[in-house]
Amino acid sequence: MDKPKRNSKRPTTGKKETFKRKPSKSKPYAPKKTDAPKKPVVKRDPNDESMRLNRFISNAGICSRREADTIILSGAVSINDKVVTEMGVRVQPSDKVTVGGETIQHEKKLYLVMNKPKNFVTSANDALGRKTALQLVGKHKQAVSAVDKMDRASTGVLMFTNDLDLAKRLTRVTSIYQVTTDKNVSQGDLNVLVEGFELEGGFSKADEASFVGKGDDRKVIGIEIRSNKNKIVKRMMEHLGYKVMKLDRVSFANLTKKDLARGQWRYLTNEEVAFLKMTKKA
Repeated sequence: MDKPKRNSKRPTTGKKETFKRKPSKSKPYAPKKTDAPKKPVVKRDPNDESMRLNRFISNAGICSRREADTIILSGAVSINDKVVTEMGVRVQPSDKVTVGGETIQHEKKLYLVMNKPKNFVTSANDALGRKTALQLVGKHKQAVSAVDKMDRASTGVLMFTNDLDLAKRLTRVTSIYQVTTDKNVSQGDLNVLVEGFELEGGFSKADEASFVGKGDDRKVIGIEIRSNKNKIVKRMMEHLGYKVMKLDRVSFANLTKKDLARGQWRYLTNEEVAFLKMTKKA
């Protein structure tokens, strides 16, 4: 005989049932106590002018910081006539630091940008006696040099510094040029510039290329490129059968010639320097 099925549903009384949660027997959370003492926060004295030895050597214009580490490990560096081969050693501006027997001096870093005029070379000295862009910068306590080379006939943004580490970072940054040619440039050739082609020295290409002339003017184009090859824009245009009449760099690593007349220069702001130092190494 089959047993009657139980009704699993509880009879309803019409009132809403409430359930009280039983209090937990577990202890409230408490952070674990440890006997290990906390590491003290070391704050540097704002008046402390010391710096790491590799930075001191780099600031003197000898080499980059990484190269300075190698020199230190080789035993070629002395502080106050005592050979130092340890990393992380700090020195004061008053300390006597010698590298390979030669005493070096700490240099303040300078960062300048110029609107380079035509017919000025970017080298420090010219064997032919031509005018140099450094003559326009004038004399400073720290010797600066151009970050990259620009053709004598080219104009526009040119940066100078004595910061070798930063200069190495900026060897392959984006530059934007305004190019004036001897004849109209075809859309097909603009496409070829972006697609790239082989030149003497390797494959070359522009990141962007477009017309910037007014109306139907197709002789003036804009080229955005990331390359440190000498005269690369002129060589690319000549490869396509065009002669460059004017070449003006309007931007270099996001630096522009805004408010600078031809031949004028200015110091970079702290914000501009900080931005450049975030540039990835080439």
